[in-house]
Amino acid sequence: MIYQQSWDVVRNLLSAIGIVGTVLALTAAAPAQEVTLTVADQNPPTAWGSVHAMQPWIKKIEEATKGRVKIEHYPGQTLVKGTETWNAVRAGVVDIGWCFHGYWPDITPLSDVITLPGLPITSAEKGSEVLWKLYERFPAIREEYAETQPLALWTSHPYFILTTSKQVKTLEDLKGLKIRVTGGPPTELALGAVPTLVPMPDVYQALDKGVVDGMGAPWEAVNAFRLYEVAKYYTIAPLSAVYGSLCANKQKWDSLPMDIRNAIMSVSGLEGSKLWGRNFFDAAEQAALDGAEAENREMIRYAMPTEEVVRWNKVAAQPLWDAWVKKMEAKGHKEARQILEATIEMLND
Repeated sequence: MIYQQSWDVVRNLLSAIGIVGTVLALTAAAPAQEVTLTVADQNPPTAWGSVHAMQPWIKKIEEATKGRVKIEHYPGQTLVKGTETWNAVRAGVVDIGWCFHGYWPDITPLSDVITLPGLPITSAEKGSEVLWKLYERFPAIREEYAETQPLALWTSHPYFILTTSKQVKTLEDLKGLKIRVTGGPPTELALGAVPTLVPMPDVYQALDKGVVDGMGAPWEAVNAFRLYEVAKYYTIAPLSAVYGSLCANKQKWDSLPMDIRNAIMSVSGLEGSKLWGRNFFDAAEQAALDGAEAENREMIRYAMPTEEVVRWNKVAAQPLWDAWVKKMEAKGHKEARQILEATIEMLND
């Protein structure tokens, strides 16, 4: 009887071990969950930003997730138009969108602080770093992105002035010139020029035909649109930067396993923002110079002296800072002055 009971215990134990072993075997055999995420991007697939920023970022995500995340990149507005990307992300039409916020100045107005002229932005990498830190520090800025999940926030370096017929050296040199501008706060920086709205794809012809005399531009645009073929003069002046984001659909993001989210953010967030600023904008300067040299195009660069920079800022930048604060406070954003001061402090750090 005792022998039988002992045998029953052993048999039950062996049976339990077999069940556990089977479960473990099945678990080990089950592949890790693989996720496919779509990315909508207005830039052409061979553009500087696509090659030097988007593709490296995608590769970093796939490596960080050990292949569990696959990115389907839809460049050149093949999935949605650039102007519709923000709403497409919110609605879940796409999982991730490359968003240029100059299209929607009323959606993220506190983030627009980074576009104020005359800020001490030394590079796009630094500007992108500060914009992400502002997002982390201020709940009011995070609220602007509440319907999405920001993966990176990027800025350009401050735009400079390129012109076709004469070098701009002083405020007076701008008077009467037709200067192509973007939307949002940069448009307010007229400086005596005639602000003219021209879609970016039409700028080359507009410069070539004299429809506009110049524009504020980043090196990425000079390189991507070969503007060095139609513009000879480049003035490094204290103009505005522009900014954008890579945002994910909130519901899609929340549905991802936590380890995948952590892996994606390990190459996004602050470091991803700096990568986008550095690769998309800063690195494009040398590419533009190389392109002009290869075609034997003359590019005359003029670094505005400190006393003229101070003059520009006094006349045209700081008044816009105060106007922006008052405008934001009038809309109920009482932290606007604090956000501006924090921006300047971090840029100078």
